[in-house]
Amino acid sequence: MMTQEKISRINELYHKMKESGLTEEEKREQALLRQEFRDAFRGNLRSQLNQIDVLNEDGSVENLGEKYGK
Repeated sequence: MMTQEKISRINELYHKMKESGLTEEEKREQALLRQEFRDAFRGNLRSQLNQIDVLNEDGSVENLGEKYGK
């Protein structure tokens, strides 16, 4: 789960990288946090898309999550 604390840490590392550079340990931490953020973002987007219902031309309603597999 991506918390506000982790997002703040991503931003701190970004600003430090721009100002003075990062140590190898900080680069690894930044990469892990960014990957976690991307995974959480994708999961959230997929969850939202799975909840969308589409009205077809024939009047039937189709759930995208059921159509493309959750």
